[in-house]
Amino acid sequence: MKITQIETIVLRHEVKNAVSDSLHTYDAGSDLVTRIHTDEGVTGFSMTGFGRIKSGPDTMKVIIDRELAPLLVGRDPFYSRMHKNDMWVATEYYGTVGVANFAISAIDIAMWDLCGKALGKPVSHLLGVAKDRIPAYAMVGWYFDGGDATFVKQCTDAAEEGFRAVKLKVGRDSLADDLHRIKLIKDELGDEFRVMVDANCIFDEAEAFRRGRAYEQAGVYWFEEPMQPYLRDSHKKLAEALDIPIAIGENYYTRHQFHDVVRHNAADIVQPDARRAGGVTEWLDIAAISEAAGLTLACHGGGPANVNLLCTMKNSIYLETGSLKGENSVLKYKLEMVDGDVLLPDAPGLATDVQEDYIEKHRV
Repeated sequence: MKITQIETIVLRHEVKNAVSDSLHTYDAGSDLVTRIHTDEGVTGFSMTGFGRIKSGPDTMKVIIDRELAPLLVGRDPFYSRMHKNDMWVATEYYGTVGVANFAISAIDIAMWDLCGKALGKPVSHLLGVAKDRIPAYAMVGWYFDGGDATFVKQCTDAAEEGFRAVKLKVGRDSLADDLHRIKLIKDELGDEFRVMVDANCIFDEAEAFRRGRAYEQAGVYWFEEPMQPYLRDSHKKLAEALDIPIAIGENYYTRHQFHDVVRHNAADIVQPDARRAGGVTEWLDIAAISEAAGLTLACHGGGPANVNLLCTMKNSIYLETGSLKGENSVLKYKLEMVDGDVLLPDAPGLATDVQEDYIEKHRV
């Protein structure tokens, strides 16, 4: 089997009800579809979403079309580690982190999807299944224009859908406001319902300590992204001082940055984002590094590709997602949740294919 073409398609859709965290508003509605075609008619698929970077797909498309696709056409897609290394070398002058790594990740994900389809097996079966389901939490506790009523409804809707955990945004306003938001949801859903909080890197070290202690006393399950990702030593001090687990990783690229965080004890839970971290190939190494260090792992971002990966990892604890109803409305293969766990898809590949009419409706 040989790669004959790598196709990229920019998608854009209108965001009618934008949401916010402590620093950002998510109103981009931009995606890049990457398809890898072969001489045997098998096609690999990935879709990279950008919640708040409108130019992201366009930049990725240029890198893939001009730099990476010419490198890979004519090659065997099963040589994933060889291709990963060659793409790294081709972009290393400007791309060891950042949007070039998004481009590498998109190709790597699509290539693994292709290989699973070629063999008629889910990618998890190629890698070795460790579990057939993964607990999921709903990232629904955004800052909304509708205030407390909209905020609470999003969380109660998630509970009605079957989730047993939600994540809330904190840090935009005062600590008192954070604790008010946490109490609203705990009072509404009960102590058995898990609540995580995510600060999206807004705090300095002193404020992260102050709020972390308060979140700990409020019974929060984990404290995510308290500070900017480059403040490794501050994260180390925080993780060592607080009992509440510190979860970081969505802004790290490749196993090398994760290894640095792990060996300095700067996190309790690592959270790779497959779009940034390097795709399937790099995720396997990140999972091995974190498991060897005795750490647990949760993904940043949802979707069936992440379910396939998390179900191959012994130390995985959570899938991040929004409402599965919205996600399933565009997927060709639907995800299923039972008792708060998302089941491992049985579709060949990564089950990432989006319905063709959705692509045609939103392609630029």
